[in-house]
Amino acid sequence: MRQWLVSLLVSSIVLMVVAGFFEGFYIESVWSAILASVILAIVNVLIKPILILLTLPVTILSLGLFLIVINAITLTMTAALMGDAFQIDGFLMAILASIVIGVLNLLIDKIIVKPISNS
Repeated sequence: MRQWLVSLLVSSIVLMVVAGFFEGFYIESVWSAILASVILAIVNVLIKPILILLTLPVTILSLGLFLIVINAITLTMTAALMGDAFQIDGFLMAILASIVIGVLNLLIDKIIVKPISNS
């Protein structure tokens, strides 16, 4: 449970950082970022595996790069569910944001979260 809460907090911070860097990526408040992180986690658990399974041939042919498109789709779905509190201007912005979010989550997980949980 603690690991999930830390992951949720990290995801919220990453969403706010991405919103600060990109003009076409907007989050209304900290609470909106936390809610977006919860919704994104639920979408990733329920819908992302179905999308991966349906697009498996394309994902294999692209050597896994199509997973970036799937991440952008889940991010766009989260923005659609959030309404005006979380907005992404276009699918290209969603792809760019999903790349940055993935890299930031990976770095934060490897540098900060894993060393803390190991001690």
